[in-house]
Amino acid sequence: QVVLVESGGGLAQPGGSLSLSCSISGNVFHIDVMGWYRQVPGNERELTATVTRNGNMDYADSVKGRFTLTVDNIRNIIHLQMHNLKPEDTAVYYCNARGYLTTWEQFDSWGQGTQVTVSS
Repeated sequence: QVVLVESGGGLAQPGGSLSLSCSISGNVFHIDVMGWYRQVPGNERELTATVTRNGNMDYADSVKGRFTLTVDNIRNIIHLQMHNLKPEDTAVYYCNARGYLTTWEQFDSWGQGTQVTVSS
C-alpha cells in the first residue's frame, strides 16, 4: 500500500507565497510520476506540476514561473513552492504518485487533499 500525506497550504493574500509538502511511503518497486493536482468545486481535477522518474517536469501554463516542484528522492518527499499567488489558485491541492509495486502490479495513489485559499 502506498500512502501519501500532505502538509502545508492554508490562506494567503494575493501576491503571497505558500508551500505544500507530500511524503510518500510504502513498499514500491519504483515511482514513475509524482506531483500535484488541484480541483475547484464543480470542476475536474487538473494537473498543476508533476515530475517523472527521469526528472522531466511538467507545469500547468497557469502556474509556470510562479510554482516550483522539488523532490527529495532520499526521503520520498515532494514540495510545491507557490509564489505570486492569485485568487484563481484557490483550490484543493492533491498529491499523486503512480508507478509499480512489483514488476507487474501498478499503483496510482492520492493524498487526502489540502486547501489553498488566496484572498485579501
